[in-house]
Amino acid sequence: MAGVSSCMKYSMFIFNFLFWVCGSVILGVSIWIRVSKGAQQEIDSSLLAGANVLIAVGSIIMVLGFLGCCGAIKESQCMLLLFFIGLLLILILQVAGGILGAVYKSQIEASVNVTLQQSAIVLQGSTEEDKAFQETFQQFEQMNQCCGLGSGPADWGKNFNIAFGSSKPCACEQNNPPKDNCVYFQSRYIYKTPCEHVIIKYLKDHLIIIMGIAFGLAVIEIFGLVFSMSLYCQIQRK
Repeated sequence: MAGVSSCMKYSMFIFNFLFWVCGSVILGVSIWIRVSKGAQQEIDSSLLAGANVLIAVGSIIMVLGFLGCCGAIKESQCMLLLFFIGLLLILILQVAGGILGAVYKSQIEASVNVTLQQSAIVLQGSTEEDKAFQETFQQFEQMNQCCGLGSGPADWGKNFNIAFGSSKPCACEQNNPPKDNCVYFQSRYIYKTPCEHVIIKYLKDHLIIIMGIAFGLAVIEIFGLVFSMSLYCQIQRK
């Protein structure tokens, strides 16, 4: 009867050991972010929620890596089958997530627009929380050379002429404003591009990166499925 290929066996072990190490790193870093008081002071609640997701992802990767390593070395059909099923479920979830993202793309864009409209209301507020957001957003405008959200200077309302630090909202460079992205408005130069365009472009660019990573992971997962099932069949024939 045919034996188990040593090359496939140890390749499977090395692959899953690296998989397990990656899961350990993700889990360790995400737990540190979640429990470190210093880190919690530097990041907002949305990133803490992301850390919780990474804890779950790291844990799943560690478990799958452990099953793959032990299944390959011990030639355990049970562990290899559990590894195969777990990896297959992750692949199915990735494909389902991609399909849902494509189907509900318009709803996602509508949700982003609603969020931007709510943020535009905050730009016109007068509470301490509103002022903190306004100061941060004014810095965002300077960094990205944009003004307001969807309606430009109108989004600031009465706060348009309030100075935050050394400059007012939407202010271009005072000495030599770039002509292609500045207009003269209410006695000063301001950026004419709404920040909505910058934010949406940022989201689209990063969505392409996420899709590329997801595609790369899918290819690796397919190789893992093929190797694990091949090794499973060789052990069965042994």
